[in-house]
Amino acid sequence: MIEGDVLSEIRGFFKSRVILTGVDLDIFTRVHKEPATAQGLAKELGLDQRALTRLLDCLVIYELLEKEGETYRPTGLGSILSLGHPESELPMARHMAGMWDTWGALTDIVRTGENPRRKPMAERDDESLEAFIGAMHVVGRKLAREIAEDYDLSPYSRLLDIGGASGTYTMAFLERNPGMSAVLFDLPKVIPMAKERLTHEGFIHRVDLVEGDFYEDELPPGCDLALLSAIIHQNSPEENLDLCRKVHRALLPGGVLLIRDHVMDESRTSPPAGATFAINMLVHTEGGDTYTFREISRAMEEAGYTDVNMVREGPQMDCLVQGKKPL
Repeated sequence: MIEGDVLSEIRGFFKSRVILTGVDLDIFTRVHKEPATAQGLAKELGLDQRALTRLLDCLVIYELLEKEGETYRPTGLGSILSLGHPESELPMARHMAGMWDTWGALTDIVRTGENPRRKPMAERDDESLEAFIGAMHVVGRKLAREIAEDYDLSPYSRLLDIGGASGTYTMAFLERNPGMSAVLFDLPKVIPMAKERLTHEGFIHRVDLVEGDFYEDELPPGCDLALLSAIIHQNSPEENLDLCRKVHRALLPGGVLLIRDHVMDESRTSPPAGATFAINMLVHTEGGDTYTFREISRAMEEAGYTDVNMVREGPQMDCLVQGKKPL
């Protein structure tokens, strides 16, 4: 950062708040469907015309909308925030909009270690949960294919996708390995979302959907590959050890546990995305964090895995650590 730029960095929240308000009001979907004036949008959506006009003009400055006369339409960048776009990123943007309040509690969290605004996943309302699951699909669909291509799936016949959400990684793995079947395990509220997406994408006949809570329930047995994709960061070290043990009990002898997540260096400052994500876990979970390879391998070895090693490194949440259940 150049000296003198610190205030510019601080003001960055101005832009974020404007865009997130556009997301909250679903402005991008509306003008992607049909260009509109501020007067027409205000009347249609029940908004204050003066305030809406200021918002729309700011979105023009941010190159998310174009303005011709009094009419607004999305730019190519802005259309990605429309639900009508085939590669829409609106679900992730809605998830981020929901994070605004919890991140706003960071100062109090650092003072007390607790976030009174935090709401556990199981207690979220349907709209919030759907936004979260949709966001995980948006952020994961490209990376899932990269992981499936990079990791050798040929030795495995049955996948256990733990907390598999709407099936993003399950589908990528099954697409890469035509001989593989899968079990997707997630909360009862999530399973219908998984069923809908798996059916739409043509994979439902190769997947068994099992409802449950991996904090409370045992995991379905009979698989030779178990995936914890973006799961361990939401847990405390004790919860991760318990989960690794549950996976160990469920796996077939010789089976492999594969963990995808941030893996931090020993300084805990690299990769930078992982250090920032540790704050995200601080505000959103009771004991979650990002972990070093030493911390991850220690939990896996204590749970009974052997040959624990990192098989993929990366700057984002794209590292892979695997361990084997002995025969």
